[in-house]
Amino acid sequence: MTGQGPDARRAAVLGSPIAHSLSPVLHRAAYEQLGLTGWTYDRYEVDEAALPGFFAELGPEWAGLSLTMPLKRAVIPLLDEISETARSVEAVNTVVFTEDGRRTGDNTDIPGMVAALRERGIEQVDSAAILGAGATASSALAALARVCTGEVVAYVRSAARAAEMREWGERLDVEVRTADWADAAEALRAPLVVATTPAGATDELASAVPERPATLFDVLYDPWPTPLAARWSMFGGAVVSGLDLLVHQAVLQVEQMTRRTPAPLDAMRKAGEHALDAR
Repeated sequence: MTGQGPDARRAAVLGSPIAHSLSPVLHRAAYEQLGLTGWTYDRYEVDEAALPGFFAELGPEWAGLSLTMPLKRAVIPLLDEISETARSVEAVNTVVFTEDGRRTGDNTDIPGMVAALRERGIEQVDSAAILGAGATASSALAALARVCTGEVVAYVRSAARAAEMREWGERLDVEVRTADWADAAEALRAPLVVATTPAGATDELASAVPERPATLFDVLYDPWPTPLAARWSMFGGAVVSGLDLLVHQAVLQVEQMTRRTPAPLDAMRKAGEHALDAR
């Protein structure tokens, strides 16, 4: 491992599974551009049971951690404080270790989504649709609280998921109506569609893309494009990808962990694109 001098700092991404994570590629590209030659960023396979033990072994050289599933909620009891953004969805994807040893948690997925939309010129919409109701859907709702002025329709597969989404809407002060997944093709006519489902779940909807689609935010990035995103682009609609989200949330993580701004967005995106092409 490089960077063993007095200026050496460590960061990493934790989760399970973690081998697929692009975070090391993005963060290392940022360190190179910022001239942080003593910094390292690695990945560790850590599940919920192993997380407290991992934290107990961390030394003062650690600057921060990125967290993916299933750790975003499990980490909260191990922290000294969390941001309002993280508290709003009960999910932390970023931990920063302060100079006085405190562990602070934040959620950069939500502002990352907003930044990815704004990069494509989406500042505000009067309604939106969400495909799916998992953990990413709650972050999407929190992002839409900052972007959407009207109703959000969530297309879900079960009554339990529908109830969860309505509860999240109340908590986040978003007007949420739920609809059955069987009617998900109707979602594609919304001014903004956010697909939060696993790979393959929206493939059946590709044939239902309208002739003049508006904006699709598909949180997947590998494989890319999804059939839905490919069809959307073919019909001239704007598409925001999971890589856009990944890069924008990583930019915010780098800035928090290194206290250097701005993080090199373009270099990080190119590194991510090259890594995906290599796969």
